[in-house]
Amino acid sequence: MRFVLASASPARLNVLRSAGIEPVVRVSGVDEDAVAAALSDPTPGELVTALARAKAEVIAADEEDALVVGCDSMLLTADGEVQGKPGTVENARARWRKMAGTTGTLLTGHAILKVENGRVTDSVADHEATQVRFGTPTEDELEAYLATGEPLQVAGAFTLDGLGGWFVDGIDGDPSSVIGISLPLTRKLLRRLDVVISDIW
Repeated sequence: MRFVLASASPARLNVLRSAGIEPVVRVSGVDEDAVAAALSDPTPGELVTALARAKAEVIAADEEDALVVGCDSMLLTADGEVQGKPGTVENARARWRKMAGTTGTLLTGHAILKVENGRVTDSVADHEATQVRFGTPTEDELEAYLATGEPLQVAGAFTLDGLGGWFVDGIDGDPSSVIGISLPLTRKLLRRLDVVISDIW
């Protein structure tokens, strides 16, 4: 049974590789806005978990025997706003000016579908929340960071494992979850599917 990561994120791939798993990578292409619009007043945790499940379901439909893992991350800012990927320099700049010197909550939804003989036989899903204490970059530092393009395509406009790590003063919780996939939560979810993590290293 192969391990499939339903994500284009190189950070998630690197976390899994460093932890002994070489997943097959397949990108779902899920319309995240449509998934979110179909939900009725979800909590931020419910939203990221639903998005993770939607991604896993698309990929699972074309698998024969596999464990398909979907993930989605968003930042819940100190004022209660939920932020995904900023997409533009202007959005990323505005977000950083707002969150610098504050503490936000990085939420990562996880869904794992077990596919046997071309059919989903079991599934589990949950989310992880980690507190992130943001530093305060100078204007020159922020503009240099924005110019790299890194913060434009990541939840909350920052990374922990890349250039954005220079501007994170600390975290309270699971660092792998902030990077994009929580190893502890993934292990627990797999256990609920009767899969022992050491069997797939």
